[in-house]
Amino acid sequence: MYWFTSDQHFGHTNIIKYCKRPFKDADEMDAILINNFNKLVKPGDTTIHAGDFTLKKDAAKYIERLNGKHIFLKGSHDYWQQIEYPTIWEKKIDGIYVVVCHYPFKSWPRSFHGSINLHGHCHGMLEVAPNQYDIGVDSNDYKPVNLKQILSKMKKIWKK
Repeated sequence: MYWFTSDQHFGHTNIIKYCKRPFKDADEMDAILINNFNKLVKPGDTTIHAGDFTLKKDAAKYIERLNGKHIFLKGSHDYWQQIEYPTIWEKKIDGIYVVVCHYPFKSWPRSFHGSINLHGHCHGMLEVAPNQYDIGVDSNDYKPVNLKQILSKMKKIWKK
């Protein structure tokens, strides 16, 4: 199964204030994000992380605590990435073409043919647009989401 998430900002104390997250400090936030993740994601699952995983250089200490396989995309605050990660991920899943990027697009591959754009970056503050979904933790109860959940939430705005 594929899972999608973005904007965890592990270890980033100021994100709590900026996004009005309900955590007392970064340690509590990190523990809850990891716990929420591992309750859903199984060891054989793959998660697409659409950027802003952490600002810290020691990202491995978070990655090793998360279940499953991980595909990381470049976000606006991923200074930890030692190699050049891609900025976009595309795949047809269950007959639906999915395009994932840290940033929301005005137009994207196959956007006029029913594909969907999953993005982060906006922390739930962007107006909802057809065939787009904010996969950031701030928009999804601090949990990753799968395609079935996304499509259920998008049913009123998805143009096939």
